[in-house]
Amino acid sequence: MENFEFNSNLKVYKNFDEAASNILRIMAKFIDVNTLFIAKNDKNTNEIVKVLNKENVLLEEGETTPFNDTFCKLSVDKGKKTLVISDITQSDLTSSLDVTKNLGSGCFIGIPIYSGDGENYGTLCGLDTKNIQFSHSHIDLFETMASLLSYVLDLDNANKQIQQLSAPFVPLTKGVAILPIIGLIREETAENIILLALSKSQQLSLEYLIIDLSGISQINNLVSSYLLKIVDLLGLIGVKPILTGMSPEIALKAMKSNIDFQNIAIEANLERALKNIGFSLKKIVEK
Repeated sequence: MENFEFNSNLKVYKNFDEAASNILRIMAKFIDVNTLFIAKNDKNTNEIVKVLNKENVLLEEGETTPFNDTFCKLSVDKGKKTLVISDITQSDLTSSLDVTKNLGSGCFIGIPIYSGDGENYGTLCGLDTKNIQFSHSHIDLFETMASLLSYVLDLDNANKQIQQLSAPFVPLTKGVAILPIIGLIREETAENIILLALSKSQQLSLEYLIIDLSGISQINNLVSSYLLKIVDLLGLIGVKPILTGMSPEIALKAMKSNIDFQNIAIEANLERALKNIGFSLKKIVEK
């Protein structure tokens, strides 16, 4: 029986940009066009966010052009179908555009990228200075990859929202704020939480930051180290952190990560943390 080997090193993309770059590389293997690119537009400006040039450099990342002067606008105007122009000098759509005059000759293929709410993000396009007769397979490739990019775009936006919800920063009073950490925390999320804590602490001139860990559903050793080492960074900017809601699991993993608890203020819950810094909770009696 023939043996097969499987590669378990699956590529994991952190965001839309990483996925977009790889999608262009994959497409380049199946279509003989010089330049593949992804553009983002706001109806006024067209920005090249990702580009792959095989030989001639026709576009560069970061280039911006008025949206109405681009092939991308024509693609967006066409809607969800792929726009194919084998000869840009002969098409009524493109022959009079400045971009056509600058290229001199060539072809274009493009399709819009939409977000889940139906809003147009930009376009996935191919460009060359030579004329190409694009096949049905090429069109299928563009339509499939545009759909995939739309899906990845939604995942990226959802992930950003989750990261914001994972650490809602709550100012209590002058000099005091709470940072409740919620849900499944990964390394990237932990790094964002650290940046949030430092930037907000400086912005609000905090004296105390209460970091509540009771809402964390799962944590690994690396992330435990990230979250607990935040106390050292806060100390450098003059903010005293107080940890609350530390579960036995987090405590054990922190110990394994050689975290020194001696200089860390830890309280069982938020009420005790507030009492530690001079606050008390009073029940309001209705008359």
